[in-house]
Amino acid sequence: MKDDGKLVDGRDAAAGESLGPAFWAKAELKPPAPKRSVHLKLDPEVFEFFYEQAQGKGHLTQMQAVLKAYADAHRR
Repeated sequence: MKDDGKLVDGRDAAAGESLGPAFWAKAELKPPAPKRSVHLKLDPEVFEFFYEQAQGKGHLTQMQAVLKAYADAHRR
């Protein structure tokens, strides 16, 4: 988005709605669950697809996003 000039500098943006003390009294800090490291064997064509799509950078992140979207879509 940065390369396309679509990012907006928000320094002049209006202040957002205040959440108020009632919100903050009930708010809980929940850190993200730690990631699990796994060893995964992939077919070469699957690996190459993601590697080429990401142009070598971020291919594992893209694989994670696809797997997460699949899991979310099939979760009951």
